[in-house]
Amino acid sequence: MRYGLLNDLRRLDKSKLTMTVQRFVALALEPGESLPEIPPPALEVEPASVAAALAARGLEKPAGTRLLVLCPGAEYGPAKRWPGEKYGELAQEYLHRGWQVWLFGSEKDRPVCDNIVSQAAGCVDLAGRTTLAQAVDLLSLADAVVSNDSGLMHVAAALDRPLVALYGSSDPGFTPPLNARHEILHLGLECSPCFQRECPKGHLRCLREIAVSEVVAALERTEGMKWTG
Repeated sequence: MRYGLLNDLRRLDKSKLTMTVQRFVALALEPGESLPEIPPPALEVEPASVAAALAARGLEKPAGTRLLVLCPGAEYGPAKRWPGEKYGELAQEYLHRGWQVWLFGSEKDRPVCDNIVSQAAGCVDLAGRTTLAQAVDLLSLADAVVSNDSGLMHVAAALDRPLVALYGSSDPGFTPPLNARHEILHLGLECSPCFQRECPKGHLRCLREIAVSEVVAALERTEGMKWTG
């Protein structure tokens, strides 16, 4: 019913504009104009702001200590979330290797982060405990990030952190991380991407069948992430 209100109607050709970012950029162009090269988004942080965020949360990252950030939430729904027990197993592995592990998310992500901490004592749970600006500053310290397809995944990409992105119900071709230093894990089952908030088949195989060992291997393949400890 909104068509009568539009004075510049654009019909979407999904075969030409396959990514969300392309579709937004196209709206700023003249009809029929070719897309320009779209540079990856880049976030910059100020050292003073990073120091203030660390102080506000009582954190430190000693020189020589590596930091793995986990982002186990996804506002859209459970069909975009790798299971918490797998995040917990991953956290255990990297704590055992001597890394710090910090958990990021919103207040709504506290249950899954509590679950991870219960499996991997030693994680720092920051879910719901930072402002967005503080989260950006603290994420900039990460030596690696593992995230579901979420806003924090795109923040990590814009900070150019080595990133492993996990996709279930969504399409990595539609909303991929845009930095160079990332690897996507997506099983591409017949039923995915379904774009549903909850798995319509009730099994969530698209995420449950991504093994922790695959995520570890993906981290080690990502530029600068080969562990030599």
